Amino acid sequence: MNAPLDAVPPVLSPSSLMTGADYRESLRRLRPVVYVDGRRVESVADEPALQPGINALAYTYDAAHDAALAPLMLAQRSANGRTVNRMLHINESAGDLLNKLEAVRLLCQETGCAQRYLVHDAMNALAQVTARIDDARGGSEHRARFEAYLDHVQSQDLSLAVAMTDAKGDRSKRPHEQANPDTYVHVVERNARGIVLSGTKAIVTGAPYVHEFLVMPCRSMGREDADFAVCCAVPVDAAGVTIVSRPAGRPGEKTEHGAALFSRRYGQATGVVVFDRVFVPWERVFYAGEWEHSSVLTYSYATHHRHSCIAARAGFGDLLIGAGALMCEANGFDPGERASLREPMVELIKIVEGFFACGVAASVYGTRDPHAGNYMPEPVFSNIGKLLLATQIYDMHRLAHEVSGGLIVTLPGPDEDHNPATAATLSEVLRANPDVPYDKRIEVARFVEDLTASYQAGWYSVISLHGGGSPAAMKQEIWRHYPVGDKVALVERLLERGVLADGDRAITRNRQPGRCCDQGCTRPGQPVMVPLPGREGDR
Repeated sequence: MNAPLDAVPPVLSPSSLMTGADYRESLRRLRPVVYVDGRRVESVADEPALQPGINALAYTYDAAHDAALAPLMLAQRSANGRTVNRMLHINESAGDLLNKLEAVRLLCQETGCAQRYLVHDAMNALAQVTARIDDARGGSEHRARFEAYLDHVQSQDLSLAVAMTDAKGDRSKRPHEQANPDTYVHVVERNARGIVLSGTKAIVTGAPYVHEFLVMPCRSMGREDADFAVCCAVPVDAAGVTIVSRPAGRPGEKTEHGAALFSRRYGQATGVVVFDRVFVPWERVFYAGEWEHSSVLTYSYATHHRHSCIAARAGFGDLLIGAGALMCEANGFDPGERASLREPMVELIKIVEGFFACGVAASVYGTRDPHAGNYMPEPVFSNIGKLLLATQIYDMHRLAHEVSGGLIVTLPGPDEDHNPATAATLSEVLRANPDVPYDKRIEVARFVEDLTASYQAGWYSVISLHGGGSPAAMKQEIWRHYPVGDKVALVERLLERGVLADGDRAITRNRQPGRCCDQGCTRPGQPVMVPLPGREGDR
């Protein structure tokens, strides 16, 4: 599936894709029912409380038109030769997985969280589950519906939100056992034209400012849960859909003088989405009732998404590394000459590049799905990388605090910088490095505060810990897929007793996941990633 050794990457043109301005204008043509802070939003595209999130998605559109970024931000679909945004591409090789990883990291360096990569993960998982259903039944209906929808999304260059996490109700009960069935999205009616949905999705990233929702189950379903096993596409302004959203970032906070230097520009809104008898035509239904395939969809999506989360938080980590180094300089120190600063900076670098390396390994050892033909990240490395970032995000913040000093939260507010009674004194006494002006020092300090010690910083911590699944879920997947059986066999061989005869021993069942041969899924020395101009020697 990978390109030949001497292949030249195709010249990709974004001419048919939207720009950031086009994306904003497309939102003005939609009329979703959106509430933010208890009030109805008339125009999402013009709502100040949502601008940081809209800015983040707009950047994913504009980056695709940047000639220097195009090798990563664009992809070519081999089935029809169409150039598509990387965030809408179905992975055709291990190289595509690597390119997606690098693209998401670059997008999140700029925006903190680009959000649009969730649809990439969901569409790849949908390709896998629809193909698997058809192969199990000997048909082609589910593949055909997905392919038609994929063509629609790619040709229109849409942004989608993944409506996966249900409200769930009583966590000790399964969906069909809930006192209120609307704690899960479910099918309440079927007819010749389509299905009717009701229920609630509780954590939908970017919900107010996308074009459509991908409704997906959030867990494995049993036979009794068949009505809750539904996967379909719903326009954001479909009749019966209501979105109750948080603001994105820290919009409007000290906008004149700039306390929220980063998150007033970029942020993320999450919304609760209520479906009240929403009609979905059959052509937008990928499955409804096939409960036995829900585990395939949730597992596939989780693996793709955890792989993407690795890159997203690496981009955020790049911001912390850069800000931490600048803060050291502004305080008058060179980390290279002071072990007390160098060691925490190296620890921060180790954390960020350590979990990113897991993403690279998951890409290199990615495997081709036998049903859909797309490429899936190796699950052990994907889950280890996500587990590392989920549990070490707090260490990343701590290390940034350690090298920055307490100034990041003890500085007077930005209005004092323009107060005639205080500005002159502050600019003199709060200057440290004589080569770094006062205003530059406090600008970096407030940037670090915004990223690590603000409302938005707390959001980054929680979403890193629980986004894409809890640490417990990742540990379960690591144990389920890690080849413990191979390690047991190794030790028993070295003990010269051979593997014990019982082939059904639980401890020896897991063997060599994610690899089809001793070499893995690429030939040694084979190029698997299109290099970004100017970064051929990086990493």
